[in-house]
Amino acid sequence: MTDKIQIEVAYATPDKQLILSLHVAAGTTVYQAAELSGIVNEFPEIQLSEAKMGLFGKGVRNPQEEVLREMDRVEIYVQPQRRKKRLLIKKRRILPRKRLMTNRSRYSAADKRKGPIGPFLMFTN
Repeated sequence: MTDKIQIEVAYATPDKQLILSLHVAAGTTVYQAAELSGIVNEFPEIQLSEAKMGLFGKGVRNPQEEVLREMDRVEIYVQPQRRKKRLLIKKRRILPRKRLMTNRSRYSAADKRKGPIGPFLMFTN
């Protein structure tokens, strides 16, 4: 049995993505691999102690205990609340809110009873 395994560590933002390939000792955990990769040097906003991690798109509950196997890809995920907030801000910049039209008339019931002249009286002055 070999004592080194090959793995990948991946992280992406909307602007940039990075996949690092490295050899680590057998028995290395997901968290240790993320630390050894040095991905924090490229993306200083990552806080590994708080970051969610996974293997091939499936979340890992405890990255400090999950042991890696040959050719595993460790993925570091963006915090969902921060990502959702960023998407909302981006969406508002692209598509400003529009006023929804309703089926309600803009005239009151009293104005309608006045007859055809009623609505026109509202605009005189």
